[in-house]
Amino acid sequence: MKLSKGKWILFGLLLPAIVAVAASKWRPLSDDNIHDPDSPAIGVLQEPAEALSKLPPDTSGNMVNWVKALEEGAINPRTNLWPETKVRIRNNDIFLENTGEMPVVRFPHRAHTLWLDCKNCHEKYFISKKGANPINMLKILQGNYCGRCHGAVAFPLTECNRCHSVPRHKLEEIKAQARK
Repeated sequence: MKLSKGKWILFGLLLPAIVAVAASKWRPLSDDNIHDPDSPAIGVLQEPAEALSKLPPDTSGNMVNWVKALEEGAINPRTNLWPETKVRIRNNDIFLENTGEMPVVRFPHRAHTLWLDCKNCHEKYFISKKGANPINMLKILQGNYCGRCHGAVAFPLTECNRCHSVPRHKLEEIKAQARK
């Protein structure tokens, strides 16, 4: 979808409101049912709204667009724990076509390998061979495959169009563009 100049202006005007709404959704640590509100250590921790409201907003999950934050330099995560580990950014996309009536899934390796080593997923959760992973939504919802992270530390599984993003009638065209 291409946005017109007017829509970009409208988006720019709405962005502060989006950030404000997101900030209101981050529960204070004293009210998150995780941290002990009576502990003196709670005052040492940074509140989620203070930290996350400075990052590019998103419309779901923890309300942060982490890939955009990384690409814009808003965050600079450690790429490895051991100096000998080589970071291998992959720019290829994988298209998962066995999605029934849903649009095809486009898996962007780049967005994942910008901050994850291949060993985080391969060969434990994903076998590096075409057709070797019997991925389906039930398994993902049960915490397998993509569900290891999505729904936990990555955007939630309720954002269907984030993954199911390729209309079937445009698949070959999009695959050709991805190869360039």
